[in-house]
Amino acid sequence: MGIPESLPTPVTPAGRDGLAVLLARPEQVVVGLDFDGTLAPIVPDPDQARAHPGTVPALARLAPLVGSVAVITGRPAEVAVRYGGFAGVEGLEHLVVLGAYGAERWDAASGSLHEPAPHPGVQALRAELPDVLARDGGHPGTYVEDKGRAIAVHTRRTEDPQAVFEALHEPLYALAERHGLIVEPGRLVLELRPPGMDKGVALEEHVRAGNTSAVLYAGDDLGDLAAFAAVEKLRSNGLPGLLVCSGSSEVTELAARADLVVDGPRGVVGLLNCLADALTTPRSAP
Repeated sequence: MGIPESLPTPVTPAGRDGLAVLLARPEQVVVGLDFDGTLAPIVPDPDQARAHPGTVPALARLAPLVGSVAVITGRPAEVAVRYGGFAGVEGLEHLVVLGAYGAERWDAASGSLHEPAPHPGVQALRAELPDVLARDGGHPGTYVEDKGRAIAVHTRRTEDPQAVFEALHEPLYALAERHGLIVEPGRLVLELRPPGMDKGVALEEHVRAGNTSAVLYAGDDLGDLAAFAAVEKLRSNGLPGLLVCSGSSEVTELAARADLVVDGPRGVVGLLNCLADALTTPRSAP
């Protein structure tokens, strides 16, 4: 069965194979999606981030047609659910949110939230970070986002965001190492968090938990590279997959490895709707 003309065509053979299996056996497909930059536009104040207006309607159309939809994010799961507007939506019963890079899990079907105990290094980091940021006169406009199990330092609001991002690289990596944490760099943000979980681990565990025929993953930032690598590993072991980049000019690494590049969250919403259209429109075999 061929790819409908209404769907964008992946540029790689592996991506085309992944899409073909997705269309042929959707009830066994895992759709994995990043939140910020993929389902929600990047904004100067991360507390003001909200899902693109078309996200929930598109997911509500697609989710009943596939095995599972997993939103995988560095945010706390509860925050992603609230900012995404995912709770209590008809059609999203197959949705899960894997927050804190997979350490937390929220299930739409039950509304239940699983949260493990916090890492002790985060509390020590919380106490020491203000002094580290204040050195050398500080950097006005730097914003600290406390995620509970991680702390993110954003430079987007500073006078020279890229320069400040680079200046904070060394002291924040040293601070994280002292407290048994790691640094996750992103789009003008350095996130200090516990080791052991990343989006690739979260995605692979979720895929292997079910009878999965194919996996699609869409992301936009450096933290999504681990999920891309997980899909590539699964493909090498025989499980078809499709890698989608929610394109931006700030990060190019994902676009270089993606099977398909779309125009930010708006493009992701468009792709989700196109998939739902393809899966609900009767097609004859070639």
